[in-house]
Amino acid sequence: MTILIIIIILALVFDYINGFHDAANSIATIVATKVLTPFQAVLWAAAFNFAAYFISKYWIGEFRIGNTIAKSVDEQFITLEVILAGLIAAIIWNLATWKLGIPSSSSHTLLGGFMGAALAHAGALSVGGVDVVNYAKVVPTFLFIFCAPLLGLVIAYFVTVLIMHICRKANFGKAEQWFKRLQLVSSALFSLGHGGNDAQKVMGIIGAAVICYKVQIENDAAFLAAESDARFKMFVADGFWWWVPLASFLVIGLGTLSGGWKIVKTMGSKITKVTPLEGVAAETAGAATLYITEHFGIPVSTTHTITGSIIGVGITKRVSAVRWGVTRNLLVAWVLTIPVSALLAALVYGLISLF
Repeated sequence: MTILIIIIILALVFDYINGFHDAANSIATIVATKVLTPFQAVLWAAAFNFAAYFISKYWIGEFRIGNTIAKSVDEQFITLEVILAGLIAAIIWNLATWKLGIPSSSSHTLLGGFMGAALAHAGALSVGGVDVVNYAKVVPTFLFIFCAPLLGLVIAYFVTVLIMHICRKANFGKAEQWFKRLQLVSSALFSLGHGGNDAQKVMGIIGAAVICYKVQIENDAAFLAAESDARFKMFVADGFWWWVPLASFLVIGLGTLSGGWKIVKTMGSKITKVTPLEGVAAETAGAATLYITEHFGIPVSTTHTITGSIIGVGITKRVSAVRWGVTRNLLVAWVLTIPVSALLAALVYGLISLF
């Protein structure tokens, strides 16, 4: 039971880190355009991160992305040690990229760590001829490293062009004030998408750990003999875990409240300068992309999505308005995230296996 509790704690720690690591995604443009102060912006985003719980539970009616994460690896290779190693690796990579101000993907960090540890476990068992990775779940996620920012870019470009066409005769000063108000709405929409997308990933990991624990104790006669019926039933009952989604959404909101100012700077000004109009377009495009992918249960990166959207609005001015050198560096970090996280997780699994 100890390792399960450690996993749950680390999963929520990862959730918290995810919140402040990805806070920039939904507040960068609203801070860059001075619509809200940094503190007001994170408070605004955190509230809607948590509000996404009620939308996922009572409107959508299920947590599809959590299911995708939990099923990314063949269940026979999922152990508590595999999950623990994957989480530790994901936390290390997230903290490293946050320290460097690189807006990498928490989603792909977690997925890479999970797969790397599972592959190391399969290698330790000398299992051959069996697919450790569930490619039907993982391949779409990998492809959306490129598809999510591209989709965000395209939607943002056309939304920006459409808005500029509609407002071409508007008074500049009045239009500027209206778009500053609208940024509150677009930022809230993106924060809802961020909460709904990212909090579910932690739910998937905790769910996988609970299933492993249940299988382990149900097959352990000595454990059953030693534990009281009440304690056993409490920990295997599905109803006992009602708090998992609630805690996942709450903790990511608290993480967002902590902010991630280095990444805010990268997202808000280093890629391209953003006006309130462009902020509305970028956040609306990013939110639309997140809602589309959440509908299909694809765990995309909110970081990739909003970055593509910001590039999309920059291109409407001119191609040179986008700082492509910064963008190229971000793309390299995105591509490296899954393999580096997988390698870290394999190493951590090897260390755990020694004890």
